[in-house]
Amino acid sequence: MKKIANKKIVDQSKLDNIVVYPGEPYPLGATWDKKGVNFALYSENATGVELCLFDSPDSVTENVKIQIREVSHHVWHVYVPGLKPGQLYGYRVYGPFEPSVGLRFNHNKLLIDPYAKSISGTIQWHDALFGYVIGDPEEDLSFSELDSANYIPKSVVVDHEFDWEGVQAPEIPYHDTIIYETHVKGFTNLHPDIPEEIRGTFAGMAHPASINYLKKLGINAVELMPVHHFVADRHLKENNLTNYWGYNSIGFFAPDARYSSSGTHGEQVKEFKNMVKEMHKAGIEVILDVVYNHTGEGNHMGPTLSFRGVDNMAYYRLMDGRYYMDYTGTGNTLNARLPSVLRLIMDSLRYWITEMHVDGFRFDLASTLARELHAVDRLSAFFDIIHQDPVISQVKLIAEPWDIGDDGYQVGKFPIGWAEWNGRYRDCMRDYWRGADSMLAEFAERFTGSSDLYKGEDRNPTASINFITAHDGFTLNDLVTYNEKRNFANNESNMDGDDHNRSWNCGAEGPTDEPEIIELRNKQKRNFLTTLFLSQGVPMLVAGDEWGRSQGGNNNAYCQDNEISWLNWDQADHDLLGFTQKLIAFCKAHATFRRKHWFRGVPIKGAGLEDIAWFLPEGQEMPEESWSHDFAKSLGVFLNGKGIRHMNPKGEPIYDDSFYMVFNAHYEPLQYTLPPEKYGSKWIQVIDTASGMVSEKGQAYKAGESVRVESRSIMVFKHNLEEQKI
Repeated sequence: MKKIANKKIVDQSKLDNIVVYPGEPYPLGATWDKKGVNFALYSENATGVELCLFDSPDSVTENVKIQIREVSHHVWHVYVPGLKPGQLYGYRVYGPFEPSVGLRFNHNKLLIDPYAKSISGTIQWHDALFGYVIGDPEEDLSFSELDSANYIPKSVVVDHEFDWEGVQAPEIPYHDTIIYETHVKGFTNLHPDIPEEIRGTFAGMAHPASINYLKKLGINAVELMPVHHFVADRHLKENNLTNYWGYNSIGFFAPDARYSSSGTHGEQVKEFKNMVKEMHKAGIEVILDVVYNHTGEGNHMGPTLSFRGVDNMAYYRLMDGRYYMDYTGTGNTLNARLPSVLRLIMDSLRYWITEMHVDGFRFDLASTLARELHAVDRLSAFFDIIHQDPVISQVKLIAEPWDIGDDGYQVGKFPIGWAEWNGRYRDCMRDYWRGADSMLAEFAERFTGSSDLYKGEDRNPTASINFITAHDGFTLNDLVTYNEKRNFANNESNMDGDDHNRSWNCGAEGPTDEPEIIELRNKQKRNFLTTLFLSQGVPMLVAGDEWGRSQGGNNNAYCQDNEISWLNWDQADHDLLGFTQKLIAFCKAHATFRRKHWFRGVPIKGAGLEDIAWFLPEGQEMPEESWSHDFAKSLGVFLNGKGIRHMNPKGEPIYDDSFYMVFNAHYEPLQYTLPPEKYGSKWIQVIDTASGMVSEKGQAYKAGESVRVESRSIMVFKHNLEEQKI
């Protein structure tokens, strides 16, 4: 290994009449106070730090280098009077280059500020971005003297002032929340009513065409796929692909410049804020999908862009010094056990809440953040700090409860106050509707909020984020159209069965002209959507599923920034869209489907009826032995509108209509007898997925009357509240 001694840093603090003051160690990052800018950078093992100022993002070399002399508690800080928002900067950090023990300082590499609030553009891939010599036999143990300043985007000083016009956050309770997972570019890039110059941007999301669509659909919380500034991997760019999804963050405080229509010298910050403001005006929350488990610097053979060069040992989980623990499948894992990393994450979260006014976060591979040494620990420092934080603990916190570790699947193990993506809900409902052998008992658990996973320690059904599809996998249309996935890179068929997709093509692979198959696929889509919105918990709908968006069978389009991933609004199935709009409106109108508390399955005081009951086709309550039948494909469910058991904001008890639902996943129609009169004397049909009907003024039936439930369909009946005795 070739070890490079540190070069003496030349004091250029007075070049071009620049005068500097010691500055303050807090806050970290670049902070403008209207008179100048304070710069503060944490590096525990550095021996020297230079602040580099640039006139242009295309500058080959910095215009001014300032040696930072003040160090307080491992924070290097300096104040430069006269600098203003829009100033471009970066750091060069000096220290030992000893990769074998985890030290990778290389002052030839200009570094992005880990606390940069704005980043001027994207990386231009070049060998100079790597701390070692590409192609050298010693690999990452070699030392690169190439200067990277010309190829790396610059950090930008920003002005935090913004006129929020007094707009307040909607503060929608979990039980009333309907989440819409979408991608900023994917949602807006082909939208015909959004001006071309703002398509694919935050401004496009803020446009009335976007917001009006979401309101008409019934959405009140948008979950944006990653908008933190991210890295598009070199190997993808060299293959004319990119990291479209954005799960490769390099700037945890900076909105990605690629989603800005107004500029990249801080303008993207104001554009993001304006998007949030417009969403809040419309009563829509903004939830960010955040990736604090790793960075875009990859493994030991990755580039030196920021954290690795600032202080490799102070940010990453290392093995034997040289190598990186990889619980994420991306090459590295941030070390959330270290105070410096915990501070970074908490500062970032608070920034997005207090400065950017977002309403919550979905944590990618959240199990990684909970790891103490190797094991996942529910009571790790990460959760302790969030739980006691008066700002972060008050917003929506949603975990993707797994990583790629041996014990990484942690569904149901997150603390009070957290909700979780419920992968078991997804799998169960896919199996049920494709006709796989599955126990009715599990269907009942998932439908009622997954009490087996979340009940206890004061967690409620809203801990379960229910979803049928997500960004990573088949769309809803493709779930009922393909048995085979297609390769993510070249879109060629991959003959490996359903690859855990639990999909069913309904009799033909891919698009077809067969009317019967088309009809069945449409019915299956309605079944999935109806199941999702009738289930207890928080429903999450993926953008475009409401009108049948297809990715052509691609179930991993993370690198496809093209028509495969973008929503093609001209291809929308307006019949399915209309069904979804009416379905969401129906569920929002009835508190029976939006309960805060668990079903008890016991008689309700004064009513003599359970809050929930399960029925066989003959109209009899389901006996215990029926729950273990793996061949059973149908059941009836009674939900008592008197058994909601929570109050409105005025402290008054909430009552609703009662409902009887029949789920038939059998390939043949069934005759179902409506429940006895004690459950309701008159029933109005309100939903029929076989016909696509959603109406509160459907056909009336009497108690005990027999109804035909079509194959693979759902029927829902309502007993009016005013006819019940409370």
